[in-house]
Amino acid sequence: MYFAALPRSLAFDERLEKSRLLAPVFLMLALAAALPIFSVDIPPLADYINHLARMHVIAYVDENPLLSQFYSIDWAIIPNLMMDLIVPPLHRSMDIYLAGKAFLLATFMVTVTGCFALHYALYRHWSPWPLVSFLFLYNNVLLFGLMNYLFGLGVALWGCAAWIALRGRSAIVRGVVSVAFIAVLFVSHLFAVGLYGLGLMCCELWLWQRQRQHLTLKRCVIDCLAFGVPFLMIIPPMLKSPTIGLAGDYVWESSGKLDGLYYIFQNYSDLLDMSLAALMVAALVWAIQSRLLRLHPIGWYLMGIGTVVYMIMPRMLFSSWVADQRLPIALVFMMIGFARFDTANRTGRYALYLFVVLMGITRFASEQLIWQNIDHAYSDFRRSVEHIEPGSKVLVAIADQQSGNEAFNMSLSHAACIAMIERSSLVTTAFSVQGKQVLTVKPEYRDRVDTQDGEPPTASQLVAATAADRSIPQDAYWANWTEQYDYVYILYTDSDPNPAPEYLTSVYEGNRFQLYRIKTGEGE
Repeated sequence: MYFAALPRSLAFDERLEKSRLLAPVFLMLALAAALPIFSVDIPPLADYINHLARMHVIAYVDENPLLSQFYSIDWAIIPNLMMDLIVPPLHRSMDIYLAGKAFLLATFMVTVTGCFALHYALYRHWSPWPLVSFLFLYNNVLLFGLMNYLFGLGVALWGCAAWIALRGRSAIVRGVVSVAFIAVLFVSHLFAVGLYGLGLMCCELWLWQRQRQHLTLKRCVIDCLAFGVPFLMIIPPMLKSPTIGLAGDYVWESSGKLDGLYYIFQNYSDLLDMSLAALMVAALVWAIQSRLLRLHPIGWYLMGIGTVVYMIMPRMLFSSWVADQRLPIALVFMMIGFARFDTANRTGRYALYLFVVLMGITRFASEQLIWQNIDHAYSDFRRSVEHIEPGSKVLVAIADQQSGNEAFNMSLSHAACIAMIERSSLVTTAFSVQGKQVLTVKPEYRDRVDTQDGEPPTASQLVAATAADRSIPQDAYWANWTEQYDYVYILYTDSDPNPAPEYLTSVYEGNRFQLYRIKTGEGE
């Protein structure tokens, strides 16, 4: 018998006791994971507020003359559009901050349920084991604010589950379903297509190794076509996409590979993160030694091939940084789906519930406390924005000596984009890279913004630009900042003095940032 009996052949022989705790514990963890999101006005994820500002522009640029003087939306085939397609319609009926939280919560749920779906497709029973996925929702990749990628990761998990569930069906059925998933994944993020392909390849390799003595050439050809042909559909849109123009923007670095592994656990406190990581590893070792936890052979293929892929992946790919460092957390979620916990052991099962609940509450509570602390800075930023005239042009700079810790600063790196939402302003750090976003700055203002996702100028560079310092590139978008902008935000400050009193008037002294108004004439 070939693949028709696949689900039964993958299951374990023993009868598994169903637990009535699964649904209520799942609901409790889901609510606990959502608390940090809804306990703050703006989740402090680095790129998140920048993306949210783009959502606001997409929703209202045609109705807001102040926004439309600066921005336009140029829809194109870009493999990075899921948030752009979902959040703006939600924003039409609710506050943009609430719409963003809804997308973030949906990302959490599609990921966790994807782990459950993958596990069920493989073992044909519900198990509390995938609850472990809740413990990894808050990770450093999330703190970067890589929203579309994380949503695509969840869809990839569902796609792998569908492939396994349908593996005994005809090649046409499998191919059609795979095409549908690849289309959604392509819209989500190009890297998510790669994750889906990696999962399917590991499944097919194991099946080939398991059945190779009984396979015919015809069967092999049909299976290869069912697996490979759907991926060919991304070639035409990719060739027509402006993203293809970024293919040459790649950087490979050997340093940072270990950092990518730490991103799985990393949040804000190294002490807490390392302690929780140590507990997780210890619990994992105990479960393996106690024969409570086993990894399906597909998982071993994934571990081996995923490691090779991780080592050869560049740090920047298609002009996107941390391309390689975002892979380990994806592999963790996939490995959770491929692992199996012996739920027939009542003691082990209850120990698993207790461990996940305690670890989850600890993780979510610490996240909520830190987010609420950072939210004070965001509230401070929103108060500062009230001092900006609607329709103004805002330059973002950074202090020469940055105060505060790295995680705190990262969360504020794009906070100035709040001015796009609340004051319809032009902000120099808004994401508008052709091929990566559909947001475009109109030609008359394009030379005043960063179109390459580079670093903002420092305060000393702004001062040097006013003195025609030759070290300042004349083609820098901020070279003539005294004439081209209305306000300047300087980030990561610590009660620093006004860097250019002859050009700047202090408007607001905030928590780790300063807002200045650019003088426009004598006596001002």
